[in-house]
Amino acid sequence: MTQEIITLNYQILPALQPQINSNTFYVDLDTGIEIDFNPRSRLKSPQTLSFRSYSWHLECRLGLVRVLKRLLERDLIGKDHIEAYLKDQYRRRIRPNTTMNALMAIESFMSFIRERGKVHLVGITRKDIEGWIEYEEDRGMKASTVNMRLAMLKAFLRFLIERGVLPMDLLGRKMSIKVPDALPRAMDPDDVRRLIAMLEGVRDRAIVLVLLRTGMRVGELLNTIVEDVNIKERRIEIYEGEKTLVGRVVYLSDDALKALEAWLKVRAPNKTYIFYSQGKRNSISYQAVRAIFKKHLEKAGISHKGYTIHCLRHTCATDLLNAGMRLECVQQLLGHSTIEMTRRYARLTDRTREEEYFRAMAIIERGEVNGDYKLDSELSAFLEKTQLLPSHDQRLHGQP
Repeated sequence: MTQEIITLNYQILPALQPQINSNTFYVDLDTGIEIDFNPRSRLKSPQTLSFRSYSWHLECRLGLVRVLKRLLERDLIGKDHIEAYLKDQYRRRIRPNTTMNALMAIESFMSFIRERGKVHLVGITRKDIEGWIEYEEDRGMKASTVNMRLAMLKAFLRFLIERGVLPMDLLGRKMSIKVPDALPRAMDPDDVRRLIAMLEGVRDRAIVLVLLRTGMRVGELLNTIVEDVNIKERRIEIYEGEKTLVGRVVYLSDDALKALEAWLKVRAPNKTYIFYSQGKRNSISYQAVRAIFKKHLEKAGISHKGYTIHCLRHTCATDLLNAGMRLECVQQLLGHSTIEMTRRYARLTDRTREEEYFRAMAIIERGEVNGDYKLDSELSAFLEKTQLLPSHDQRLHGQP
């Protein structure tokens, strides 16, 4: 494992070292953050540093280099405050992709207010934020994307408020966007069978079946290392959830277990991650997994249906609920932070509602609906009470 870390480090760092040395924003970090890019010094005591901890720290450091380099190339208002915010994100161990998305949202807002003639942060008003929201929507962005960008911008503005740069009342009233609560997209059962029948290659079959049967997010599977898999107990320990950062355990069905066992027999034993790439990257990339899924959709003849790799997670949740698993158990398996997130799948799988609808519709189609509308007993009793209340109320008020 030590040799693998050294190889990974030397593969990535040399190309970025000139950027690190020439990036004035990054060099300034020496006053606030302890960062050492010398791989030998980082590995003096490899037994005290886990592979996952090292990988996480390396990813964060390289992510910070990327965002600061992007910031250096942009002509933005309040660049020094943006730099301080990005460093703060690093110190708080925010994921690099999240930090990059935050910078892109800040860039968009700063460019927008510059076009409106503002050259200082202190001139920002609530109307500027509202105007920027309309601008983003007019560009054709989805409501969910605009809402995510707004949340990131507000986090940056709160940072400025705490530093005394902006007034306290700037974000006083609630500001959010109504986001549609769409149904999750699960695959049709017939399409799932076609897909499984067309899975080829030991690795590809293991990837698709593990995602389908465990409900893991793609990023969670890609970050899975050998030590996380317990074949004997048929489980995978997710060290840290991709979104919630909360660890959990998922379990392997018979077909997923067989596929994973077949892959473990042929994979390179010196690799740390369960699924790895042959190139410079140690772990297989998200784009590669997406390409694998797309290739097998085409073989199954269902590529035109618009399924994405994330549909495998939705399909797993829907199948479990259809099979009678309790909502709370599905929530824990999927790693949802709230039960409301899991209830979305219940809207797809409410068999009681479905059975009552078809039973009632059968009566309607037979023409057996005659006379007054028949209410259920509880509703009838409630309406009777509401009808009696006015008369009783009149009697009471009629008393001296």
